[in-house]
Amino acid sequence: MTVPAAVFNVVDIYLKAIDAAAPGLVEGWYVVGSAALDDFRPGASDIDFVAVTATPPADHQLAALEGVHTHLPRRPLLDGIYITWRDLSGAPEQASPGPHAHGRRFHPRCDHQRHPVTWHGLARHGIAVRGPKPADIGIGTDAQALARWTRANLDGYWRRWWQRSSRLPTPAGLACLAPQGPAWGVLGVSRLHYTLTTGKITSKDAAGEYAGTAFEPQWHRIIDECLRIRRGDHRRSLYRSPLTRRADALALVDRVIRDAPPSTGSD
Repeated sequence: MTVPAAVFNVVDIYLKAIDAAAPGLVEGWYVVGSAALDDFRPGASDIDFVAVTATPPADHQLAALEGVHTHLPRRPLLDGIYITWRDLSGAPEQASPGPHAHGRRFHPRCDHQRHPVTWHGLARHGIAVRGPKPADIGIGTDAQALARWTRANLDGYWRRWWQRSSRLPTPAGLACLAPQGPAWGVLGVSRLHYTLTTGKITSKDAAGEYAGTAFEPQWHRIIDECLRIRRGDHRRSLYRSPLTRRADALALVDRVIRDAPPSTGSD
């Protein structure tokens, strides 16, 4: 699979800037996430990436990276991590903290995205823009570690998201009245349910399709509505009331979290 033109143009500008600012630093660069899963939505999706270096960047290289990210276009956002080949070959929880970039924000040392979903997504779906193919890298993947992390993410982040979004009037509760709130929640937890059920990684769009077959017909209306929102379909909403849509979305998020299996042995 090749990356969309809108993605390639931004990546090309970025890599030229990186090579000029820190020559030889980035030895491998991989597209992951929606653009690698054929679900990139211009204007909505970020460009998720994994950049690989031989050794952790030195202080002057970190400064160069920060300078490059500070001057990148605002849209689409580049969102990813810098990791060494050695760390990538081992378990994510053993990887050293390192740089993470999200748009024009650059964090020189953090643990963000150093988890099994990133490792598995790269190994199975990553697109090499620079460097060897993911299959030739020897990425450290473990099915049980992926299952444990996914289940913990449902019980931690997503359960807290559901609790906050269930309270009105609060910022989180009000945000769930807007179209993107229900879509974020329903498709987000459905992706993790799919991973726990199959041991595989999928896109938000495909997760919605999966949810339509995995859950009872009573949930099809809210699933179809969230897919409509995700796809940028400007046809009339399936809901006349944002309050009803919000209530259905939160009920399904709770249902998905409670229904998801505790582990999977697939790989």
